[in-house]
Parts: sequence; structure tokens; C-alpha cells
Amino acid sequence: MSFDSLGLSAELLRAVAKQGYGTPTQVQSQAIPLILAGHDLMAGAQTGTGKTAAFTLPVLQNLMASGANGSRRVRALVLTPTRELAAQVSDSVRSYGRFLPLRSAVVYGGVNINPQMKALRAGVDVLVATPGRLLDHVTRRTVDLSKVEILILDEADRMLDMGFMPAIERVLREIPAQRQTLLFSATFADNIKKLAGRLLREPKLIEAARPNAAAEAVTQAAYFVDSERKRELLSHLIGTQNWRQVLVFTRTKHGADRLAKQLEKDGIQAAAIHGDKSQGARTRALAAFKRQSVRALVATDVAARGLDISHLPYVVNFDLPHNPEDYVHRIGRTGRGGQSGEAVSLVCAEEGGQLAAINRLLKCEIPAEVISGFEPQRRVVTRRPRTESRGRPHGGGRSAQDTRGRPGGARRKPGGRNAARS
Repeated sequence: MSFDSLGLSAELLRAVAKQGYGTPTQVQSQAIPLILAGHDLMAGAQTGTGKTAAFTLPVLQNLMASGANGSRRVRALVLTPTRELAAQVSDSVRSYGRFLPLRSAVVYGGVNINPQMKALRAGVDVLVATPGRLLDHVTRRTVDLSKVEILILDEADRMLDMGFMPAIERVLREIPAQRQTLLFSATFADNIKKLAGRLLREPKLIEAARPNAAAEAVTQAAYFVDSERKRELLSHLIGTQNWRQVLVFTRTKHGADRLAKQLEKDGIQAAAIHGDKSQGARTRALAAFKRQSVRALVATDVAARGLDISHLPYVVNFDLPHNPEDYVHRIGRTGRGGQSGEAVSLVCAEEGGQLAAINRLLKCEIPAEVISGFEPQRRVVTRRPRTESRGRPHGGGRSAQDTRGRPGGARRKPGGRNAARS
């Protein structure tokens, strides 16, 4: 299948060709015809599946088909959970709409509101926004949402996780009830289904990937290590394996700052990115990481959501997430666009239960190793996924390390071909 077969206009096909794309992804081939036909849509699509183009292209075409916007009021509204994702979506709208007489703007917090007000006064067809800053504009009466024809909720699961539901409720009161609504989410948890039931009218349902499936192009591994030696092991891996670009996840903002400073002391160029950083600082850190003048970008889940980093080779879970679904989101930052990637988790004794939950979610066991010289003093205990084997659960109740200290289920040397084994 090619983009030519999806019913897109010549102007949009020209823009797609300019981007260098010839074949649509699974979510694009499924979603574009449904959106063009005017259906509400509930789409399960993980990061890296091409979902932004999946809604941007048909939305732009539908706006052109509905006629000119003489008043230049907002006709399509895209809500995103983070500033970075808002900026990324806005870039896509501009790129794909370069040959169309449509205007777009993006509004998010952490930056001066005055340029945003100026852009809104000039009139826009497509507005990309984070909920908080959008409500600032609604309160100031600097945006009119009464003519919205299409509402897109991008990464709806993350918006709910971040507590944006009250803000979304307020936005819904500002837009027409008669509209096309598109909901994109990496997961179809109960709260997402409930939200979809309220917002969508006879929606079409598509799933571009298995629910909660880890990216198939990503090689996964876990290292067992004491918590106080995680930073030392991370520096060891970055140095000995010559990792030039690694995205490292921590659980807290303070932990991200502390780890970045520690890596710098170890001689590894590092930067932290999280919600307390100014937008300017986050933009500079991301730019430095992309050009590889920063080797390690240390981030929290919220800050990393929506980051667009081409050909990212390594992701490290310095802290395992409490929510196993967040593990899938994290490792989805690598192995994108047909590229391979590696995802490594540093697991201490206190995180055995979290690793077990991730294994259950993935329905497989992440290969685990102990690196020579970093043997943990405390045993990492986890249960293997419960699968039937000769009438009984496989490996039930066993530790992830057998009595010889070797990790069960390890099938390769994690972190690269030269990693030492115990």
C-alpha cells in the first residue's frame, strides 16, 4: 500500500513525499480512510507508530473540504499531555500543511504567553495545545473554541495519568457537541474506555500494535545490582560499551538532577530534563542530546513523553516504573522507524516485584544478568510469568537468580556483546 491509495489530496501527497515517506505505517493505513470518512475514532497506537501523521493528514484534508475559514477561528483542536509532544505535533502540522492555505499555532506553558496571544489573534485553523495553557487562554478570552469541528486527544492515557481530566472537562464545555472526535492512546485501560464512551459517537476502533506490547525491534535485558551501585554500573556500561547516546529514566525530578551531576563527575556528558526545568532549558538539553554533545539524557516519564529522537540506540531504566505500562512507553523511545535498539533495566532487590509485574504484562521474561564486579549483596526475587507447563505454573515462586547466583532466563549478554558475565 502507498499513500496514493489512501484518498489524500495532491497537496498532502506532495508534502508527504517532501518528508521522504513512501509507505504508510499500519496505524496510518487504518486511520486515514476512517478519519477522511468523518468517523469518530478510538485508536490504540504506541509511540513511534506514525500516529501523528495518521491524524494530521486526514484532519488537514477534512478542513480543506469543509470550506474556507473566514473568521479564522479554531476548527481543529489537538490536546497533548506535554510541551514537547505539542511542539512535535505542531511541527508535523506545519510540515504536512505546507502547500495548503491553513494556519496553525501551538500553545503550552513554560514560555511567554504574549506571542501565543498574537498568533491566536491573527487567526488559526489548527491549534495544538496542552490543557493547562489552553485554559489560560480560555480564561483570558484570547481563544475562541466555539467553531471547533474536530477534536483530537493525543496520548489520552498519559493526560489522564497526569490529572488533566478536570481541564479536559472545561475544554469540552467550550467546544461544540457536534464534532468529529479522535482519541489516540497507547493503552485501552478502563479509564480510557470510560472516557471514550463519553466523548465518541459510534467510534471505529483500531489497534496498530498488540495491547501493551513492547517494540519488537528492541532487545531487552535486566542487570541485577544493589541500588547504591546503580550509578557506578551505568557509568561502567556507558564507558566500556561506548554508548554515545542513551536516554536514562529515573522516577523523580530530584533523582534525575542528582544522576546527571554524578555522571558528569564520572566524565560522561549528561543533562537532566523534567517538569521543573524551564522550556528553554529542556529545549537546549534535547538539542544537545540530538547532536550528541550530551551522551546521557536523564529524564522523568512526564518529560520524556513525546520526545522525538531519531535512531536512539539505548534506553536505560535506572529506576523501574511503578506502573508496568510505563515500561512499554519508555522502551518505545528506541527501536523506531525500522531501527534496532536496546533497553536495559538496572534492578535492585526492592524492585523485584516491579520486574515481575513487567514480565507478566509482556507475557515473557526479560533476560537478566549479573555483571562481574557488580554482584548484588541482596537477592532480587521475582516470580516468572504464570504459564501452563505440564499442568502446573512454570517457575512459580522461584527467584530470578538460581542457587548458583546466575540469573534465570538469561539468553544473552546485556548491554552489548562485550558485557562481562558472572
